[in-house]
Amino acid sequence: MSSLPAEPMDETVEEESFDLPDDWLLLSDPDITEVESELVQAALREPRLAAGPMVEHFEKQFAAWLGRKHAVAVASGTIGTWLALRAMGIGSGDEVIASPYGWYQVAHAVSLTGAKVVFADINYWTGCLDPVRTASQITDRTRAILAGNVNGHPAAWHAFRALARDRGLKLIEDSTEAIGSRYAGAMVGSFGDAAVFDFSQPSALCCGEGGMIVTDDDALAMELRYLRARSIRDRRSVSVGSRVPLQASISELTAALGAGQLVRIDQILAQRKQVEAYYIEQMQSFEGIKPPYVATDVEEVHWMVYTVHLGKRFTVSACEQIIEDMAAESIEAVLYCQPLHQQFHYIQQGYKRGQFPLVERIADRALALPFHTHLEADHVKFIVKTMKDSSVNVGAGAAIY
Repeated sequence: MSSLPAEPMDETVEEESFDLPDDWLLLSDPDITEVESELVQAALREPRLAAGPMVEHFEKQFAAWLGRKHAVAVASGTIGTWLALRAMGIGSGDEVIASPYGWYQVAHAVSLTGAKVVFADINYWTGCLDPVRTASQITDRTRAILAGNVNGHPAAWHAFRALARDRGLKLIEDSTEAIGSRYAGAMVGSFGDAAVFDFSQPSALCCGEGGMIVTDDDALAMELRYLRARSIRDRRSVSVGSRVPLQASISELTAALGAGQLVRIDQILAQRKQVEAYYIEQMQSFEGIKPPYVATDVEEVHWMVYTVHLGKRFTVSACEQIIEDMAAESIEAVLYCQPLHQQFHYIQQGYKRGQFPLVERIADRALALPFHTHLEADHVKFIVKTMKDSSVNVGAGAAIY
């Protein structure tokens, strides 16, 4: 990690810094050590770079760590969700309830199956899909609920499990933004009929790309493995196309990175907790900004990124100006997400701004700041000071949550 910028940069230096991202305080910076390097080198020495022993090892290791019976490695969280929906028989004519708020656009998987995504509003404090609002959207076509652990904060899983059971629905846990967080005595990924993880940046367990589906259902796991990829043995099969499998697995190299990260995941999460503590300490002087909310029954949250929710007096353009001001100081910050119902694909389906006021209230003013193990206390101090100074400069005054 580079040292802090000594002074504001002129336009020329700023342009050059985009070509030299190592000079920036980046939003995400993977924690890679010799452990991962040695495992990747070992995988490279093997005769198979796909569907080999490293993928199987990573799957078994991940399932054991999480306490689930099966883990199926896939190319991404979105593809993993698509496979889970297909394996559950969900497709054209069906509806799946999901949230329009989040970092990864996992809800796209619903459209990929031919089913219809039905959005519901969120819990204002947690950012997660709200069980009561979800229940109001259930129809006779609803087949599943896709609920996420937004930015690492667990959803209300007791309520969702009861709702799914009472209404005869499948429950898919979107854990693409979360790993290691704990709710009611269990880690995220433990609550859905299937749960989906994503290992691209800025995940704490980062392989560059890739994901994992976990389940305790033997039949579902078998179908997931069938749909994930063809094998060489299938090349002359006359039946393999009956359910049209994908080429959706990960390579031995990706699995090697994942296995190495998983060996150290508790250490990585502990280091990120220290960075969170740096932020909380510095935010005490940022008037109106509260520590991140943690709901009842949530025992521990491991944030994907450190997100600050600015007050209602901040406009979207003011937040964008803050991001530009931070970029001028070589700090990478972004708006947390663009809600799905405001994106073109879903606008074509009839969604529009104003339908989900809680989503919009948060999304318009949620800024994601750098969050990774390479940040030190002085880095965080500089990040928060820069953001605080900019918030005053844009004319909004002190932030009111």
